[in-house]
Amino acid sequence: MQSEAWTQLAEGFVGSIDTTVEAPFYIASTAPSARPRRALKHDDTFAVFDSHGDMGASSGGPDGLFDRDTRYLSRLELLIDGMQPLLLGSSVRDDNLTLTADLTNPDVFRDGHIALPRDTLHIVRTAYLWRGAAHQRIAVGNHGETSVAFTVALTFGNDFADLFEVRGQQRRRRGLLREAVRSANEVTFFYTGLEGTERRTELYFDPPPSQLLASAATYQLNLRAGEVLYLYFSAECHGSQPPRRISFFKGLMAANRDRRSASRYAGAIETSNEVLNEALCRAMADLRMLITETPQGYYPYAGIPWYSTTFGRDGLLTALQMLWCDPAIAKGVLKRLAAFQASAFDLAADAEPGKILHEMRGGEMAALKEVPFGLYYGSVDATPLFVILAGLYVERTGDESTLRDLWPAIERAINWMDRSGDLDGDGFLEYGGAGAPGLQHGLRNQGWKDSFDSVFHADGELAQGPIALCEVQGYAYAAKRLAAQCARRLGHDVTAERLDQAADHLAERFEEAFWCEEIGLYAIALDGAKRPCRIRSSNAGHLLWTGIARPDRARRVADAMISPDFFSGWGIRTLAKGEPRYNPMSYHNGSIWPHDNALIALGMSRYGFRQHADKVFEATFAAAVYMDLRRLPELYCGFRRRRGAGPTLYPVACSPQAWASGSLFLMIQAALGVEFDPEAGAIRFRSPRLPPSFDKVILRQLGMNGATVDIELRRSGPHVSMLVLRNTGAVQVSMIVS
Repeated sequence: MQSEAWTQLAEGFVGSIDTTVEAPFYIASTAPSARPRRALKHDDTFAVFDSHGDMGASSGGPDGLFDRDTRYLSRLELLIDGMQPLLLGSSVRDDNLTLTADLTNPDVFRDGHIALPRDTLHIVRTAYLWRGAAHQRIAVGNHGETSVAFTVALTFGNDFADLFEVRGQQRRRRGLLREAVRSANEVTFFYTGLEGTERRTELYFDPPPSQLLASAATYQLNLRAGEVLYLYFSAECHGSQPPRRISFFKGLMAANRDRRSASRYAGAIETSNEVLNEALCRAMADLRMLITETPQGYYPYAGIPWYSTTFGRDGLLTALQMLWCDPAIAKGVLKRLAAFQASAFDLAADAEPGKILHEMRGGEMAALKEVPFGLYYGSVDATPLFVILAGLYVERTGDESTLRDLWPAIERAINWMDRSGDLDGDGFLEYGGAGAPGLQHGLRNQGWKDSFDSVFHADGELAQGPIALCEVQGYAYAAKRLAAQCARRLGHDVTAERLDQAADHLAERFEEAFWCEEIGLYAIALDGAKRPCRIRSSNAGHLLWTGIARPDRARRVADAMISPDFFSGWGIRTLAKGEPRYNPMSYHNGSIWPHDNALIALGMSRYGFRQHADKVFEATFAAAVYMDLRRLPELYCGFRRRRGAGPTLYPVACSPQAWASGSLFLMIQAALGVEFDPEAGAIRFRSPRLPPSFDKVILRQLGMNGATVDIELRRSGPHVSMLVLRNTGAVQVSMIVS
């Protein structure tokens, strides 16, 4: 994905780089988190709280309320008589709608005596987001036997920092910041950016506090025994789309309706393993939270906190992971990326006609081009992945109307693959040649492993461009196969034949150029001199799900992926142990990424290596068991699994992360061999298997042509039996055993 290294290994941007100086846009990690962090999101707004419900009150977290890559509140802290309360417990609701923190008071001394014994007050903070605003209710109850007098204060502040500043980027100049107390219960922060945009944060308190300053609201309270009172607070982000003020309860009800509505057509999965059910429930809730309603449809934003925006590669792969149980995500992703498909050459944005977007940003630094990511196209794989998803979406749904709408964008994408994406005409997709935009402005490496040091030779020397990644050739092969099928649906038979022939030729050339017998695997890449980078990497595993790998070599790839050098016990490492630059704590050179493992498992199943795929599923699920909230993060370290200990976390990994959340769903699809035939109105399970961790799975509301079906699959000795529990229409369900 988008590269953000943690150690001295800098991210994939070019500058004066060595092993002790970080590259531009590096995400700094300067201190451990003093409190666990909790994230909430609604559309383009997200918030990172700590476990107390505060922001910026403890070290080690990217706290704040953010909207479109700008922080609208950087500090919020609750104090009881000037002291931090004690934490009783903190949780995020199963559907990610609310954060609840249960707190109590510490011992409060006055004149040398305990005036307020600890555990007298019970404070419950409930927070949620809705349409550009953060809402919080603070319930304060007196569980003592007498009346108590005390103060509750909310201290706050804001910096209107661009997200890239929060990530560690230094700026020489900033805009004008000011604040004002507008009334007895309102404070406003104003910021005029250097690009001329006016932003403001409006804080609202109900009831009005006893004293209100531009940095604190203080309530002088006196509670009788057993009395409970409620304080309400909201922070509104007034940027390009200012929110409408709404009460705490009306907003909460609206947010609840919105969350339910977003998932009403999605399939659901229930297994006989309760812990797996918890992980799947959390993953689905995370996806629902990350999905944003855009003008083109629903789009899964990549992750919180660093990537809560439209990313091409991430959205495409997340939609692919969820296609079998919720094809509406794919439709939204395809329509949005088609709308932003490049139509002209733009050196600074790495844009070329037909190319699919890599990343878009809405903050001040992007507008000023202090970072190149306003609309940035520095991805070599998003374009073929766009064509792949379009083809698979039509296979899944039979939606030819949408295909006709998308066909011009598909043709432009194919043209880019044949022209700008292959400037030397050797038939391979490449990036980073002499004078290429990435070398001056953006990402040096433009595959999913986009750290600056993720592509290299067997002696550790970094590869020089133009670079042809192995998995990208697999994506190009699959894209042309699927585009050919789409062309035939639309009656473009000549185009279909040309695409099939191009795919055949690519597969032949690929085997000749990329297979390296000395490592028993496909090279990670060819460099600008067409020399193979003879490195054992997980990139080769992606070739299996694209179908480009020769069957006999596919077996060797699958075996390699579960060998001790690759397989840690928690999943497949991005780089095999023993390779130069291997580091299990690196971002891309030895860590473990759930989405990487899911795609490899899908490929293993495609070639019939189901037991290999089961092993990958079991390892990934085992990792989720140890994670906070059963939530798979963006990545974790590649250290070997040890008895009685969980995986080692990666400090600045996004959590939640969309394509990590979709990983278990894709692995279950791979195990069950789910296939859809919308023309026949049929759902088929081809040689289904149940991984060892569960004996039964129920798939609810699998949809096709307006009908839905509930299906149970159960282990029966060495086989799997099937039972249709409900069928609302003419859906034919069958099992094919080979």
